[in-house]
Amino acid sequence: MKPLILITVTGPDKPGITSRLMKIIVQEEKTILDMGQSVTHGLLSLSILIDTGAEGQEDSLLKDLLFAAKNMGMELEFKVLENDLVLKKPETNERFILSCVNLNGLTADFVSQIAETLAQNKMNISRIDNVSEAEFCSVDFTTNTTTKKTNWEKLKSDLFLISDIHKVDLALLKDNVFRRNKRLIVFDMDSTLIQAEVIDEIAEVHGIGKEVKAITERAMNGEIDFDQSLKERVKLLKGFPVSKMKSIAENLPLTVGVEDFVKTTKALGYKLAVISGGFQYFAQHLKNKLGLDYAFANDLEIEGEFLTGNIKGNIINAHQKAVLLDLITQQESIHLE
Repeated sequence: MKPLILITVTGPDKPGITSRLMKIIVQEEKTILDMGQSVTHGLLSLSILIDTGAEGQEDSLLKDLLFAAKNMGMELEFKVLENDLVLKKPETNERFILSCVNLNGLTADFVSQIAETLAQNKMNISRIDNVSEAEFCSVDFTTNTTTKKTNWEKLKSDLFLISDIHKVDLALLKDNVFRRNKRLIVFDMDSTLIQAEVIDEIAEVHGIGKEVKAITERAMNGEIDFDQSLKERVKLLKGFPVSKMKSIAENLPLTVGVEDFVKTTKALGYKLAVISGGFQYFAQHLKNKLGLDYAFANDLEIEGEFLTGNIKGNIINAHQKAVLLDLITQQESIHLE
């Protein structure tokens, strides 16, 4: 058996540590089989798996590595491993990134539940990266499957539950070229691009705020579906002057950061769209104001200078949103992944 040595170097991070250790491994003519490095709050943890070539040839290597680590103010630990245990390949090794974001911070309870859920669903965590660096509010878990029998529907359901309990946005993405090459961002409008619900704003001006909110509550409680609730609410807007819509549109409060986000992503070549169950007049206003590429929403029927209380064309519901997303990807030649 050829002895494999796993060394772990820890201590304050600074330039030159990896370079110094690599030079020693090169001088000793040893082979690196694996390595990983992370920095947490300024402290480095570097692990290197080394094939020493033959039994009895590891002493000189370890002596030089220990001496170099001491001179750099680092701690070095090592362990001799059996290569038949180390190099076993898992049944499957598909990699995924679980991105987690909460601007108010992530808790230990949240991380605990994520780790437990992944383990229960046969997903192994190989790396954890604090994306926000100065704060603990945006973290990527690099995971890989350990079996071909992962129950994806159960995993999705479990993650949705954790997301809801802890109010953390989660995205599980396959770690491939498409994840690193995103080219389309699609927004909802109400309470997303803007911090308001347009239909509520119109209803307040029209003097029917309570009636509209009552229908919204019925829909939220599952008493009626989205299409029915939208038709009933729009019916109450009959007679609303189109002239007042301009003032409402100009005073819609943008979500903090939206303008900077749009400007940055547009400069990087992204296509941006808004697809909303709200109204096209306001979606188009935001498209023009922010410089978005596409805007789709429900078209309010107008007769003369007033709303008729009806919707023109298809209602933009969940199904139609999916159809429109597919159309945009085809138009822009962007893979759905």
